[in-house]
Amino acid sequence: MASKTERTVVNAAGLVQGIVLVTFPAASTIFTEKSEYGLSSTQYGNMFLPQVALAITASLLGARLARRITTKNVYLLGLAASITAMMLLLASTLVKTNQAAAYPLLLVATAFLGAGFGLTVPVLNTYTSVFNPDSVDRSVLALNALLGLGTALAPILVAIFVGLGFWWGLPILSTVLLAGLLAVSLRLPLEAAATASARAPGQARPRLPARFWLYAGFAVAYGICETMNGNWSGLEMTTRLGASATQASLALAAFWAMVTVGRVLFAAIGRWLPERVTYRILPLVLVGTFLLTGVLSRPHAVAGIAVFALAGLGCSALLPLTISFGEEDLTAMAAAMAGAVIAFYQLGYGIAAFGVGPLADAGISLSRIFGFTAVIAAAMALLSFFVTRRPAPAELAAGPDSSLPVSPARPRTPAPGDPRSESSRKR
Repeated sequence: MASKTERTVVNAAGLVQGIVLVTFPAASTIFTEKSEYGLSSTQYGNMFLPQVALAITASLLGARLARRITTKNVYLLGLAASITAMMLLLASTLVKTNQAAAYPLLLVATAFLGAGFGLTVPVLNTYTSVFNPDSVDRSVLALNALLGLGTALAPILVAIFVGLGFWWGLPILSTVLLAGLLAVSLRLPLEAAATASARAPGQARPRLPARFWLYAGFAVAYGICETMNGNWSGLEMTTRLGASATQASLALAAFWAMVTVGRVLFAAIGRWLPERVTYRILPLVLVGTFLLTGVLSRPHAVAGIAVFALAGLGCSALLPLTISFGEEDLTAMAAAMAGAVIAFYQLGYGIAAFGVGPLADAGISLSRIFGFTAVIAAAMALLSFFVTRRPAPAELAAGPDSSLPVSPARPRTPAPGDPRSESSRKR
C-alpha cells in the first residue's frame, strides 16, 4: 500500500509538470517579440520539434527502461531532465538578442523538456493507478486535473512576472519546484511493478491488438486539437482579435483552467454521467469551439477568451479517459498503455506545434487553420464511438511482431458500491 506522502508527491509532481510543460507556450509572445528573441512563426513552431521527438521516444521506451532501472529511477530521471530544460531556458535569456546563440539553446531546452515529460507523465499515471486500484478512472482524472491546473497557472505566472519586469521568473520558480520534488522523492519508496510477460528465446513479441490503433488515432487527433489552443491561442488573440499581451495570457490561462475544471467536474459527476458518454460529447464541444474561433474577428478579445475557455472544457477529460479506458480494455499491454497514449498524443502535439508555423508564414491565416481543425475534432468524435464500444474478446487477441512492451494487467477491483464497477461493465 502506498503511503499518504507518496500519493501527495505524485499529485504534486503532476501539478509542477503542468507548469513546466506550458512554460514555453506561455511565453510565446516573448519569443516572437522583436525586442526579445525575435523569432518568426516558423522558428517558434519548429522550437517544439525536439520536444516532440524526445517526448515520443521517452514515452515509448519508458516501460522498457523501468524494467532495467526501476520505475522510480525513470521518474527521477524525468525530473532531472525537466530541471535541465529550465536551466537552459534561463541561460538563453543571457543571449536572447543573438539568435545564433539563443535559438540552439532553446532547441536543446525543449528537447530536455520533452524527455522529462515523456519519462515522468506516464510514470505518474502508472503510480496513481497502482496506488488507487479501487478508483482508477477517478484517480487518473484527478492527477490530470492537477496537471491541468499547473498548465493553467503557467500563463498567469508569466503575466505576473512580465508585470514585475522579469518574465524569466517562471523558469526560476519551475526549477525550484522541480528540485524540491526531486529531493523529497529520493527518500520515498515509490514502488510500482514493471514486469514483462515471459517469452522464450527467439519467440516473437505479441502483436499490438487492432483496437490499440483506435486509441492511437484518437490520441493524435486530441494532441492536434489541444495544441492548437494551447500553443497558438496567444498569437491568434494578439494578431487577429486585437488583444493585449495580458488578454492573450488570460485566454491561455482560461483554456488550461477549464481543462482542470472539466477533469474535476467529470470525475465528480461520473455517478450520473458515465465516462463513456462524456467521452463522446466532448469532441463535439471542440468542433463548435474551432468553428467559433474561425469566425471571430477584431476586436473581440473578450469573446476569444470565452471561446478558448470552452475549448478547455472540451479537451478536459479526453486524454486521461483515453489512458484509463485503454488500460482496462487492452489488458495485455496495460503497463505500457499510458506511455503509448502519451507518445501518440505528443505526435499530434508536434503536428500542430511546428506544422502551423510554416502555414502561417505562407499567408494562411490562423483563423482558417483553427476552422480546419474542426474537421480533426469531428474525426475524433467519430473515433470516440469506436473506442467506447465494448469489444468482443476475439478483438483483444495478440499475434507476433509488436514494438511495444507488454505486461500482465494490473488488478482493478472496484470497491463495493462504486458506480465505476457498473460503468466498467458497460464499457
